[in-house]
This record gives sequence, C-alpha cells and structure tokens, in this order.
Amino acid sequence: MTETLDRLVCHHGPGARAIVWEHNTHIGDARFTDMAEEGMVNVGQMVRERHGGAGVVLVGFGSYRGGVIAGKGWGEPMRRLPVPPARRGSWEDVLHRAGADDKLLLFGQAPGREADADPMFRWRGHRAIGVVYHPEYERHGNYVPTVLPRRYDAFLYFDYTRALRPLHIMAHLEGEVPETYPSGV
Repeated sequence: MTETLDRLVCHHGPGARAIVWEHNTHIGDARFTDMAEEGMVNVGQMVRERHGGAGVVLVGFGSYRGGVIAGKGWGEPMRRLPVPPARRGSWEDVLHRAGADDKLLLFGQAPGREADADPMFRWRGHRAIGVVYHPEYERHGNYVPTVLPRRYDAFLYFDYTRALRPLHIMAHLEGEVPETYPSGV
C-alpha cells in the first residue's frame, strides 16, 4: 500500500497530495500500539518513517456508543450491530466523561519522553471496530493498547454513532435506484 501511494504521488508530480482512508489499525502509527511488541508495522508508521512526518497527518476515529455495519466473521453478511458503551478507562470512555459532545483533538508534534507523566500520554485501550465486530467481546476484547497523541496527529471522537445505510442494500430493500447508480451498484 505504501509503495502504491508513493508511486501515485510521484506520478502526479511534486505538488501531488493524497488522502488515504483506512481503518484505525492501518493508519494509526503501530509503534504506539501493542502491534509494535509483535514486530508488526502498518501504513501509518511506514508513511511517517518514509517521509519524516513532513506533510503526513494521521487521523483516527472513535466513538463511545451507537451502531455499526459489520459482520460476525470474515465473509459473513454485513448487518447492523450495536456498539455498547465503551469499556471503563478506555480512550472512548475518558473522552465521553470529559463531556458527551463530539470532539476534534489536534495533537500536532507530540512531546518526547517528558510527556509520559501527562495523562494524555498514558497507554489506554482504544476500541477497534472493523469489517468484523463482536459486541459481546466489549468487556474483554476489541481494544488496542494505545498512546493516542503519538498514534495519531488528530482524532475525531463521536459520542454516538449510527450504522451506515449502504446504498446498494438499502436501495434493494426500499425499491429505490441508488444515488450513485450505476457506479454504486
């Protein structure tokens, strides 16, 4: 993915910019999650390393509760699933307790080791919801240990989310032609 991104930006010239929309697990810098302990890397980390952070902005998302479209397993049909209130002490819980409003956190340049005493630089669970999601594992799983201001440059927090309405499915169920027809079918 990072090689393709580099080729595309090179192809479009020195002024080219790109926005890559990926799951938090892929875009947030892996060095500030438990992925690093397992020797794993991801796109966010590789792009930061290749470009020294110049022009690179990693943005994560989180929510306290709501709903999501996901499957119970790989290859299983998507369905609306509930997202229960976040686990106590997680980033989503801390942001909810700071006020049940949506928030945009801009971290900029995260300070070095001296910030470790700051509660914002504490390792906390950060909910991971992807193509596969198990609401029943909320109390004992679904969370990635994370130093939020180092994993991301910015973080969008939504106190309550609603599951998407996929156009191709909803149009079929409601008997409507999708807004993106024929490209969205």
